[in-house]
Amino acid sequence: MTTRWRGVMAGAAAVGLVVVPLGAGSAGALDARPGASSAVAAATPAADGFPKLTPAVAAELDAAVREVMTRARVPGVIVALSAPGKGEYVRAFGVADKASGAPMTPGLNMRIGSETKTFTVTALLRLVDEGKVGLDDPVGKYVAGVPNGDRITLRELADMRSGLFNYSADEGFFKALTGDPERSFTPQQLLAYAFRHPVNFAPGAEFEYCNTNTVLLGLVVEKASGSTLADYITDHVVKPAGLKHTVFPAGAEFPAPHAHGYTNQTADGKTADATDWNPSWGWAAGAMISDLPDLRTWAKTLATGTLLTPATQAQRLKVSAAGDLPDTGYGLGIFNVEGWIGHNGSLPGYQSLTVYLPQSQATMVVLLNTDIAHEGAEPSALFGEAITKIVTPQHVFRLPAQPEPAT
Repeated sequence: MTTRWRGVMAGAAAVGLVVVPLGAGSAGALDARPGASSAVAAATPAADGFPKLTPAVAAELDAAVREVMTRARVPGVIVALSAPGKGEYVRAFGVADKASGAPMTPGLNMRIGSETKTFTVTALLRLVDEGKVGLDDPVGKYVAGVPNGDRITLRELADMRSGLFNYSADEGFFKALTGDPERSFTPQQLLAYAFRHPVNFAPGAEFEYCNTNTVLLGLVVEKASGSTLADYITDHVVKPAGLKHTVFPAGAEFPAPHAHGYTNQTADGKTADATDWNPSWGWAAGAMISDLPDLRTWAKTLATGTLLTPATQAQRLKVSAAGDLPDTGYGLGIFNVEGWIGHNGSLPGYQSLTVYLPQSQATMVVLLNTDIAHEGAEPSALFGEAITKIVTPQHVFRLPAQPEPAT
């Protein structure tokens, strides 16, 4: 529920790297015409590899999004693509509320899951630039009681190489969350689920996407700044980035208007409405809320490092192999998949994908109201792949499906 990285890595709860889907509906800067010619023909040669977002291209994107939506049974999705001089594609498909049939629209607030990590790590890097923390400081300097805390560095936490156990994969945690999805968790309670397990490997030895890492970084931000994590992110990341509707909630509050979210991350495996579930269990790793306009702004801010010094942004972008994911690397709270830089998110009821392609200065944002996998694949990843096959065939966003457990 709080994080998976190949669609938010594995774990009972997810909040992680995922790609986002599109759905069936309308509303956007481009109108698709039924009789439009093939987008493939209309899209060709662009020096930067990104086509003009003509009505023909929009029609092909519409069809691709609807196909994924039908195949993966996604209730609703919002998609936006843009690049300088190429136009915009902004669409909302499907429904925001299955009970009322209210349509999905581009202006809805959405839970963004592990995209929260990009804000938490940016907050940490702002403190690095202020000289208040060092990336190679041991986490034990700021947080007591961490296994290997004298050896695990803040850098290793941010790039998912600490070796600590992922609390959201703990059976006790899963039972506690699904037994009472509206309960509140403290960061210390989350860490207790992780620290009852032995470490998985020595610091720096491997890549393993893990919510425990980012919760610890949230505590480091609080210790070094003297502020709550929510306040520091709001004052030093959200506001300087010019974001208007991005919030770090204290509990289950969810600004209106918002989409309802649907999940099968339940005690009995049945689909449920998770709209009002308390995201405190994700905290620094997955609790935040945003909307399409803010995430379109954030995609470029994150990838180009406008809130950081050039030296710190250069360190952030030094991605290294993310396990067995081909052509994919993970850096300091950021990934690079075939040139697309950003992060995805997944938690019960919602998935998101916010990425930027520097070569074309292109932005892609996908927001959907389900986290239910399709044949082991995150629906957000399916959308990301389908969209980029059309607009950037040399840079296809791919995250592999994970095998589903035998039943």
